[in-house]
Amino acid sequence: MSNQSVFLSGFGRQIWSFGKKNVPLLILIFLLILFTFVAPNFMTFGNLRTLIRQISFAGISSVGLMFVMISGGIDLSIGSQIVFSNVLLAIMMADWKLSPAVAIPLILLVGTGFGVINGFLSIKLKIHPLIITLGTSAIFKGMGYIINQSRNIMGFPESFRWFGQGYVWGIPVPVIVLIVVAIIGSFVLTKTYFGRQVFALGGNEEAARLAGVNLNRMKVILFMICGFCSGITAVLLLSRVFAGQTFTGQGLEFDCLTAALLGGVSFKGGEGTIFGLMVGMVIIGVLNNAMQLAAFPDFSQTVVKGAVLLIAVAFDVYQKNRKAKATVAKVAA
Repeated sequence: MSNQSVFLSGFGRQIWSFGKKNVPLLILIFLLILFTFVAPNFMTFGNLRTLIRQISFAGISSVGLMFVMISGGIDLSIGSQIVFSNVLLAIMMADWKLSPAVAIPLILLVGTGFGVINGFLSIKLKIHPLIITLGTSAIFKGMGYIINQSRNIMGFPESFRWFGQGYVWGIPVPVIVLIVVAIIGSFVLTKTYFGRQVFALGGNEEAARLAGVNLNRMKVILFMICGFCSGITAVLLLSRVFAGQTFTGQGLEFDCLTAALLGGVSFKGGEGTIFGLMVGMVIIGVLNNAMQLAAFPDFSQTVVKGAVLLIAVAFDVYQKNRKAKATVAKVAA
């Protein structure tokens, strides 16, 4: 075999290996190319800036969800937490006349409190967090409707508009917040002892317990992180819309969950990176944005997003099974 053939063979294996490890990134590149031709005005500067702003809202909450998922849990109440926090924050500023400097920290505490509730219930009831958060989701959303009283709450200080609509050096403020949250999340997960405990908890809960990890405390803290991130999202969304409404944030957990699975965060826990999560989030954002530009009917968009979620779950299962078989083969060898 000639040197050229050897080089091409080795180069081909490298490309194949890169493709297997970066499937979400390749999907994103494909979608960007596809929608450049299919969706009108997709690749314009104005639309791309709108796109990254839209991504930032769900992206912040998805970082919090990622912490819970890596530990082996899940939080389906994110959207409902945002519904309640959005309405309560609107009431604080419009009805109670609190300044943003006071109201925003309070609503972040409320979001963190939701996390405490989810974590505490999952520990005490010893039921999978999927069921717990499905129940609390209905409660949080119902509470939001009750305190809203079918109103469109308005009348906030003009300074509050900056959080969702402002720019810093031409970059939307929500995008800057997402970048900060993602950097902090990545640092905590990859460079701290706490982060190693999170992965250990998701990889093997019993082994983590034997290694000295306080399982109950960790689970509550992780749900608190998720609730805190959802509180940030509620603040930014209210500032963006500038009206307290009960439909703001509904269904956001769907995009967060799909993005996490697409980005390599395992449904069974123990795996995931912030970079992969952000790639998954951009894929979902591109799909949402392009389908709107292409004037897809709402029900068609729902069908596509549901199919993407199923594909993401199937891909996660495939990856897990492939790694398990590889591990068994190594042990047998």
